Amino acid sequence: MRRLLGLTLRVRDLKAQLSFYRDLLGLEVEADPPRYRLFPRGRGFLLDLIHDPEAPLRPYPSVGLYHFALLLPDGKALATVFRRLLEGKAHFEGAADHGVSEALYFRDPEGNGLELYRDRPRGEWPEGPLMFTAPLNLESLLAENPRPAPLPPETLLGHLHLHVPDLAEAEAFFAGRLRMAVTLRTYPGALFFAWDGYHHHVGANTWAGRRLAPEGSTGLVGYALKAPPEVPPGLYRDPTGALAEAP
Repeated sequence: MRRLLGLTLRVRDLKAQLSFYRDLLGLEVEADPPRYRLFPRGRGFLLDLIHDPEAPLRPYPSVGLYHFALLLPDGKALATVFRRLLEGKAHFEGAADHGVSEALYFRDPEGNGLELYRDRPRGEWPEGPLMFTAPLNLESLLAENPRPAPLPPETLLGHLHLHVPDLAEAEAFFAGRLRMAVTLRTYPGALFFAWDGYHHHVGANTWAGRRLAPEGSTGLVGYALKAPPEVPPGLYRDPTGALAEAP
């Protein structure tokens, strides 16, 4: 079941961000300045950019967004978007085989982390620790499709990964208040949380320490979750200070 509905980023250089998300990734745009709403044709998620040309750039790393992850339907789609981003000279950080998924890591023009990934069928997920990090064969991935293409219409927002100041606080919020299960505890400095038996809807790590961004800086403002019925609807403030909306 789709659990992450969208997220909001504050941006300073609107032209550069639209060039990345609209022109390169192929998201459609509805403009209502200073808000620019982007989405794939299937409207599987919403990405709101709030333009503030005076916003200070968030230092990296700092408490806040580590990356948000777009879920593609299969390896063929992942290969086509990968080719397009490489040809567009996007900032490529690396790739990984996580057992449950194959993932590619990028940064947008203001340094926000973006993961593109495809899930393996649940019957192929690892036994024991649910996720691991191993090298991904990029040549094999690219061989799945020789042509570049933008994000497919059915792309979803699969998960968020956050830099948090404290893992116990993150567990109290995501497992306690939002009633997600802790799906992995063995990864150094990180915890992973999910509903519905998924590998994770949210990851939290302390790899940025307690370094805070200036107030009103670029980066994550908030996100919307489709929580299960046992979670009271409302607006919550997560451990990073972002607004988590559970409609």
